Amino acid sequence: MPDAAADSPRRDTRGIVDAAGLLARVRFRRRTPAEALRPYLEHYWLIDWDLAEPYASHVVPHPSVNVVFQSYGPLAPGGPGRRFGEVAGIGLGLFGTKLEGRGRVCGVQFRPGAFRPFAPDHAMSDLTGRRLPLHEVFPYTPDDAAAAAAAVLAPDDEHTRVAALDAFLLGLAPVPDPQADLAAELVERIRADRSIRRVDAFARAQGLSVRSLQRLFAGYVGVGPKWIILRYRIHEALERAESEHDVDWADLAATLGYADQAHLVRDFTATVGVPPTAYGVR
Repeated sequence: MPDAAADSPRRDTRGIVDAAGLLARVRFRRRTPAEALRPYLEHYWLIDWDLAEPYASHVVPHPSVNVVFQSYGPLAPGGPGRRFGEVAGIGLGLFGTKLEGRGRVCGVQFRPGAFRPFAPDHAMSDLTGRRLPLHEVFPYTPDDAAAAAAAVLAPDDEHTRVAALDAFLLGLAPVPDPQADLAAELVERIRADRSIRRVDAFARAQGLSVRSLQRLFAGYVGVGPKWIILRYRIHEALERAESEHDVDWADLAATLGYADQAHLVRDFTATVGVPPTAYGVR
Protein backbone atom coordinates (compact mmCIF):
# COMPACT_ATOMS: atom_id res chain seq x y z
CA MET A 1 0.00 0.00 0.00
CA PRO A 2 1.15 3.63 -0.51
CA ASP A 3 2.56 5.54 2.43
CA ALA A 4 -0.53 6.68 4.32
CA ALA A 5 1.30 9.33 6.33
CA ALA A 6 2.23 11.26 3.19
CA ASP A 7 -1.24 11.26 1.70
CA SER A 8 -3.36 14.31 0.98
CA PRO A 9 -6.32 14.66 -1.37
CA ARG A 10 -5.56 15.13 -5.06
CA ARG A 11 -6.18 18.58 -6.46
CA ASP A 12 -6.50 17.65 -10.13
CA THR A 13 -9.78 17.28 -12.04
CA ARG A 14 -8.86 14.10 -13.90
CA GLY A 15 -11.88 12.21 -15.08
CA ILE A 16 -14.33 15.12 -14.79
CA VAL A 17 -15.78 16.13 -18.15
CA ASP A 18 -16.34 19.90 -18.36
CA ALA A 19 -14.74 20.37 -14.96
CA ALA A 20 -15.08 24.16 -15.16
CA GLY A 21 -18.81 23.88 -15.80
CA LEU A 22 -19.34 21.49 -12.90
CA LEU A 23 -17.27 23.49 -10.41
CA ALA A 24 -19.15 26.66 -11.34
CA ARG A 25 -22.43 25.02 -10.28
CA VAL A 26 -21.62 22.87 -7.26
CA ARG A 27 -19.49 22.93 -4.12
CA PHE A 28 -16.95 20.19 -4.69
CA ARG A 29 -14.15 19.32 -2.29
CA ARG A 30 -12.02 16.38 -1.26
CA ARG A 31 -11.28 15.45 2.33
CA THR A 32 -8.72 13.18 3.98
CA PRO A 33 -10.03 10.14 5.90
CA ALA A 34 -8.92 8.97 9.34
CA GLU A 35 -5.31 7.81 9.43
CA ALA A 36 -6.22 4.13 9.85
CA LEU A 37 -8.20 4.29 6.59
CA ARG A 38 -5.65 6.07 4.42
CA PRO A 39 -3.90 2.93 3.17
CA TYR A 40 -7.24 1.92 1.61
CA LEU A 41 -8.72 5.21 0.41
CA GLU A 42 -7.83 7.87 -2.12
CA HIS A 43 -10.05 10.44 -0.39
CA TYR A 44 -13.59 11.43 0.47
CA TRP A 45 -15.37 13.62 -2.06
CA LEU A 46 -18.23 15.90 -1.09
CA ILE A 47 -20.65 17.70 -3.41
CA ASP A 48 -23.53 20.04 -2.53
CA TRP A 49 -25.72 21.92 -4.98
CA ASP A 50 -28.74 24.19 -5.16
CA LEU A 51 -29.54 24.75 -8.82
CA ALA A 52 -32.12 26.88 -10.55
CA GLU A 53 -31.58 24.91 -13.78
CA PRO A 54 -30.69 21.21 -14.19
CA TYR A 55 -27.13 20.31 -15.09
CA ALA A 56 -25.87 17.05 -16.62
CA SER A 57 -22.59 15.98 -15.07
CA HIS A 58 -20.27 13.45 -16.75
CA VAL A 59 -17.25 11.57 -15.45
CA VAL A 60 -14.75 9.20 -17.02
CA PRO A 61 -14.46 6.85 -14.03
CA HIS A 62 -11.21 5.99 -12.31
CA PRO A 63 -10.37 2.29 -11.81
CA SER A 64 -11.72 2.58 -8.27
CA VAL A 65 -14.68 1.27 -6.31
CA ASN A 66 -16.69 4.04 -4.63
CA VAL A 67 -19.15 4.01 -1.76
CA VAL A 68 -21.62 6.81 -2.44
CA PHE A 69 -24.18 8.35 -0.09
CA GLN A 70 -26.74 10.50 -1.92
CA SER A 71 -29.54 12.86 -0.96
CA TYR A 72 -32.04 14.20 -3.50
CA GLY A 73 -35.37 15.97 -3.32
CA PRO A 74 -36.98 19.40 -3.05
CA LEU A 75 -35.91 19.77 0.58
CA ALA A 76 -32.75 17.68 0.45
CA PRO A 77 -30.49 17.24 2.27
CA GLY A 78 -32.03 18.49 5.52
CA GLY A 79 -35.64 17.59 4.78
CA PRO A 80 -37.49 14.39 3.90
CA GLY A 81 -35.84 13.96 0.50
CA ARG A 82 -34.62 10.59 -0.73
CA ARG A 83 -31.42 9.40 0.97
CA PHE A 84 -29.52 6.22 0.22
CA GLY A 85 -26.09 4.65 0.02
CA GLU A 86 -24.65 2.30 -2.58
CA VAL A 87 -21.46 0.60 -3.66
CA ALA A 88 -20.42 1.64 -7.16
CA GLY A 89 -18.11 -0.77 -8.94
CA ILE A 90 -15.73 0.51 -11.60
CA GLY A 91 -17.65 2.15 -14.42
CA LEU A 92 -16.49 0.96 -17.82
CA GLY A 93 -17.98 3.82 -19.82
CA LEU A 94 -18.80 7.47 -19.42
CA PHE A 95 -20.94 8.01 -16.32
CA GLY A 96 -23.59 10.71 -16.41
CA THR A 97 -26.01 12.02 -13.82
CA LYS A 98 -28.55 14.85 -13.82
CA LEU A 99 -28.23 17.34 -10.98
CA GLU A 100 -31.27 19.46 -10.22
CA GLY A 101 -32.87 21.26 -7.30
CA ARG A 102 -31.03 20.72 -4.03
CA GLY A 103 -28.86 17.73 -3.30
CA ARG A 104 -25.83 16.34 -1.58
CA VAL A 105 -23.41 13.51 -2.27
CA CYS A 106 -20.76 12.19 0.11
CA GLY A 107 -18.47 9.70 -1.61
CA VAL A 108 -15.59 7.43 -0.70
CA GLN A 109 -13.06 6.72 -3.45
CA PHE A 110 -11.02 3.62 -2.65
CA ARG A 111 -7.53 3.06 -3.95
CA PRO A 112 -7.64 0.69 -6.92
CA GLY A 113 -7.35 -2.80 -5.49
CA ALA A 114 -7.98 -1.73 -1.89
CA PHE A 115 -11.74 -2.26 -1.54
CA ARG A 116 -11.57 -6.05 -1.18
CA PRO A 117 -10.52 -5.95 2.53
CA PHE A 118 -13.91 -4.32 3.29
CA ALA A 119 -15.83 -6.97 1.34
CA PRO A 120 -13.62 -10.08 1.31
CA ASP A 121 -16.36 -12.34 -0.04
CA HIS A 122 -16.73 -10.37 -3.27
CA ALA A 123 -14.47 -10.59 -6.32
CA MET A 124 -14.15 -7.05 -7.63
CA SER A 125 -14.96 -8.13 -11.18
CA ASP A 126 -18.44 -9.06 -9.90
CA LEU A 127 -18.99 -5.38 -8.97
CA THR A 128 -17.67 -3.88 -12.20
CA GLY A 129 -20.28 -1.82 -14.00
CA ARG A 130 -22.79 -2.30 -11.16
CA ARG A 131 -24.24 -0.09 -8.42
CA LEU A 132 -25.49 -2.11 -5.45
CA PRO A 133 -27.29 -1.14 -2.21
CA LEU A 134 -25.06 -1.23 0.84
CA HIS A 135 -26.83 -4.23 2.35
CA GLU A 136 -26.00 -6.35 -0.71
CA VAL A 137 -22.26 -5.88 -0.20
CA PHE A 138 -21.76 -5.28 3.52
CA PRO A 139 -23.22 -7.17 6.52
CA TYR A 140 -26.01 -4.61 6.88
CA THR A 141 -29.78 -4.80 6.94
CA PRO A 142 -31.69 -2.29 4.81
CA ASP A 143 -32.57 -0.41 8.02
CA ASP A 144 -28.88 -0.31 9.02
CA ALA A 145 -28.01 1.05 5.60
CA ALA A 146 -30.70 3.74 5.83
CA ALA A 147 -29.39 4.79 9.25
CA ALA A 148 -25.84 5.00 7.92
CA ALA A 149 -26.99 7.17 5.01
CA ALA A 150 -28.83 9.52 7.36
CA ALA A 151 -25.81 9.81 9.67
CA VAL A 152 -23.58 10.79 6.75
CA LEU A 153 -25.94 13.05 4.81
CA ALA A 154 -28.05 14.86 7.38
CA PRO A 155 -25.41 17.06 9.09
CA ASP A 156 -24.74 20.42 7.51
CA ASP A 157 -21.37 20.55 9.27
CA GLU A 158 -18.76 19.11 6.93
CA HIS A 159 -16.51 17.82 9.72
CA THR A 160 -19.44 15.85 11.13
CA ARG A 161 -20.07 14.25 7.75
CA VAL A 162 -16.42 13.25 7.44
CA ALA A 163 -16.48 11.80 10.97
CA ALA A 164 -19.59 9.79 10.05
CA LEU A 165 -17.81 8.39 6.97
CA ASP A 166 -14.84 7.45 9.14
CA ALA A 167 -17.11 5.72 11.66
CA PHE A 168 -18.96 3.82 8.94
CA LEU A 169 -15.80 2.46 7.34
CA LEU A 170 -13.96 1.71 10.57
CA GLY A 171 -17.03 -0.19 11.73
CA LEU A 172 -16.61 -2.54 8.76
CA ALA A 173 -13.24 -3.66 10.23
CA PRO A 174 -11.26 -4.20 7.00
CA VAL A 175 -9.33 -7.47 6.91
CA PRO A 176 -5.67 -7.01 5.86
CA ASP A 177 -4.90 -8.91 2.66
CA PRO A 178 -1.40 -9.08 1.10
CA GLN A 179 -2.93 -9.68 -2.33
CA ALA A 180 -4.91 -6.46 -2.03
CA ASP A 181 -1.68 -4.68 -1.11
CA LEU A 182 0.02 -6.12 -4.18
CA ALA A 183 -2.83 -5.18 -6.51
CA ALA A 184 -2.90 -1.61 -5.18
CA GLU A 185 0.87 -1.33 -5.58
CA LEU A 186 0.80 -2.56 -9.18
CA VAL A 187 -2.01 -0.18 -10.20
CA GLU A 188 -0.10 2.70 -8.61
CA ARG A 189 2.95 1.78 -10.70
CA ILE A 190 0.83 1.93 -13.85
CA ARG A 191 -0.57 5.31 -12.83
CA ALA A 192 2.85 6.79 -12.05
CA ASP A 193 4.88 5.37 -14.94
CA ARG A 194 3.76 6.27 -18.46
CA SER A 195 6.42 4.00 -19.93
CA ILE A 196 4.27 1.00 -18.91
CA ARG A 197 2.42 0.27 -22.12
CA ARG A 198 2.33 -3.50 -22.61
CA VAL A 199 0.74 -5.98 -20.23
CA ASP A 200 3.14 -8.80 -21.07
CA ALA A 201 6.21 -6.65 -20.38
CA PHE A 202 4.69 -5.29 -17.17
CA ALA A 203 3.82 -8.77 -15.90
CA ARG A 204 7.31 -10.03 -16.70
CA ALA A 205 8.88 -7.09 -14.83
CA GLN A 206 6.82 -7.99 -11.75
CA GLY A 207 7.82 -11.66 -11.93
CA LEU A 208 4.29 -12.72 -12.85
CA SER A 209 2.70 -14.48 -15.78
CA VAL A 210 0.13 -12.52 -17.76
CA ARG A 211 -2.54 -14.94 -16.59
CA SER A 212 -1.59 -14.49 -12.91
CA LEU A 213 -1.62 -10.71 -13.29
CA GLN A 214 -5.03 -10.76 -14.95
CA ARG A 215 -6.41 -13.08 -12.28
CA LEU A 216 -5.11 -10.80 -9.52
CA PHE A 217 -6.69 -7.74 -11.15
CA ALA A 218 -10.02 -9.51 -11.69
CA GLY A 219 -10.24 -10.48 -8.04
CA TYR A 220 -8.91 -7.33 -6.43
CA VAL A 221 -9.29 -4.44 -8.90
CA GLY A 222 -12.24 -5.31 -11.12
CA VAL A 223 -10.74 -4.57 -14.53
CA GLY A 224 -7.67 -5.82 -16.39
CA PRO A 225 -4.28 -4.11 -16.55
CA LYS A 226 -4.69 -3.21 -20.23
CA TRP A 227 -7.93 -1.34 -19.42
CA ILE A 228 -6.17 0.58 -16.63
CA ILE A 229 -3.25 1.57 -18.86
CA LEU A 230 -5.73 2.96 -21.40
CA ARG A 231 -7.93 4.70 -18.83
CA TYR A 232 -5.03 6.62 -17.28
CA ARG A 233 -3.97 7.75 -20.75
CA ILE A 234 -7.46 9.09 -21.43
CA HIS A 235 -7.56 10.84 -18.05
CA GLU A 236 -4.37 12.69 -18.91
CA ALA A 237 -5.60 13.59 -22.38
CA LEU A 238 -8.90 14.84 -20.94
CA GLU A 239 -7.14 17.01 -18.37
CA ARG A 240 -4.93 18.50 -21.06
CA ALA A 241 -8.01 19.26 -23.17
CA GLU A 242 -9.58 20.97 -20.14
CA SER A 243 -6.55 23.09 -19.23
CA GLU A 244 -4.92 23.99 -22.56
CA HIS A 245 -6.40 25.95 -25.46
CA ASP A 246 -4.13 24.55 -28.17
CA VAL A 247 -3.10 20.98 -27.40
CA ASP A 248 -0.55 19.39 -29.72
CA TRP A 249 -2.41 16.10 -30.05
CA ALA A 250 0.28 14.41 -32.11
CA ASP A 251 2.88 15.21 -29.46
CA LEU A 252 0.55 14.13 -26.66
CA ALA A 253 -0.17 10.85 -28.45
CA ALA A 254 3.55 10.14 -28.60
CA THR A 255 4.02 11.09 -24.95
CA LEU A 256 1.24 8.72 -23.89
CA GLY A 257 2.68 5.86 -25.90
CA TYR A 258 0.23 5.77 -28.80
CA ALA A 259 1.45 4.63 -32.18
CA ASP A 260 -0.01 7.77 -33.73
CA GLN A 261 -2.52 10.58 -33.17
CA ALA A 262 -5.33 8.63 -34.81
CA HIS A 263 -5.23 5.96 -32.11
CA LEU A 264 -5.49 8.58 -29.35
CA VAL A 265 -8.37 10.31 -31.15
CA ARG A 266 -10.20 7.00 -31.51
CA ASP A 267 -9.84 6.05 -27.84
CA PHE A 268 -10.69 9.55 -26.60
CA THR A 269 -13.80 9.74 -28.79
CA ALA A 270 -14.98 6.28 -27.75
CA THR A 271 -14.58 7.13 -24.04
CA VAL A 272 -15.65 10.78 -23.82
CA GLY A 273 -18.19 10.83 -26.65
CA VAL A 274 -16.62 13.59 -28.74
CA PRO A 275 -13.25 13.84 -30.52
CA PRO A 276 -10.55 15.72 -28.59
CA THR A 277 -10.41 18.63 -31.02
CA ALA A 278 -14.16 19.21 -30.65
CA TYR A 279 -13.91 18.88 -26.87
CA GLY A 280 -11.17 21.46 -26.65
CA VAL A 281 -13.23 24.20 -28.34
CA ARG A 282 -16.50 23.68 -26.47
